[in-house]
Amino acid sequence: MAAEALEITGKSRGHEIKVETQGSMGAENEITAEDLARADGVIIAADVAINNKERFDGMLKLECSVADPIKFGEAVFEAIEQEINHG
Repeated sequence: MAAEALEITGKSRGHEIKVETQGSMGAENEITAEDLARADGVIIAADVAINNKERFDGMLKLECSVADPIKFGEAVFEAIEQEINHG
């Protein structure tokens, strides 16, 4: 549900977005180094530790609970957009 909320809200705000999910079966739609090179920022919506988090080091990122994109999708994107635009 959080992945879908991120995709819907991101696209509605004019962003190109890629959502990686991690679960008991491993990572799906994994974000690559090439994806990160093109990214302006990263939203990490997780309630548990994620695998390979160090790949996001040095990136502008927003970390939040999995519930936040579902409940407050617009606010999540507003927060990262503000960081991207005004650093």
